[in-house]
Amino acid sequence: MQRIRLRYTKRGRLRFTSHRDFQRAFERALRRAEVPMAYSAGFTPHPKVSYANAAPTGTGSEAEYLEIALTEARDPEQLRLLLDESLPAGLDVVEAVEARTSGLADRLTASVWELRLDGVETADAERAVAAFNTAETVEVQRRTKNGVRTFDARSAVVSLENATTTDDSPADRPTDRPCAILRLVVRHVTPAVRPDDVLSGLRAVADLAPPVPAAVTRLAQGLFDEETGAVTDPLAPDREAVTPEPQPAGAAAAAKAPA
Repeated sequence: MQRIRLRYTKRGRLRFTSHRDFQRAFERALRRAEVPMAYSAGFTPHPKVSYANAAPTGTGSEAEYLEIALTEARDPEQLRLLLDESLPAGLDVVEAVEARTSGLADRLTASVWELRLDGVETADAERAVAAFNTAETVEVQRRTKNGVRTFDARSAVVSLENATTTDDSPADRPTDRPCAILRLVVRHVTPAVRPDDVLSGLRAVADLAPPVPAAVTRLAQGLFDEETGAVTDPLAPDREAVTPEPQPAGAAAAAKAPA
């Protein structure tokens, strides 16, 4: 059995697809591309696909991850191209590597988000960010299936900064009205702190309320490096792992034999 790890995106209008919608679209793409999928046992077999930490509905993403199990070996790049062609534009498979290490989900410990606040002046955003960063705790509320839950949105935030003047973001940017761009790095904790929770926190500490819903895009997710403060590429260990080439029978014994 071969395992392939994929990075895919949610762009444009496809950011409004739910995780379940993506699952259905991806399984159709697997069939169209004739991928030799491994299936689970039991009365209702389903393809072995492991999804990891999907972005909330309504948010864009440049860094979503999943893993598939195959019954026959395939070239990862060729498989990526076939799947990408079988998915709608906006759900783009941008990277594929063979899984040579374990624990992909364990390497997704933090995310980098971009929050585009249309109609918000840069100075107002800077004041709100400063108030959020200096607060020890920022309590927010979220409605769940068990009722309203109150929790601290500040402790999970590694950094929150004004990124309006940077040019390296893939998010769409308006040119004819005020717009503040925030860059957020948040740890994956329980309960999860989402970008909308941070926006609720900005409203709580600084009364910052964008006139239209924020456009939120996940730029990266991976292992948080405590020394550098960076979020590292979770597929890097698989690229760097080298599988030793098989030796002919008796070669290992011959190498150990005394001269």
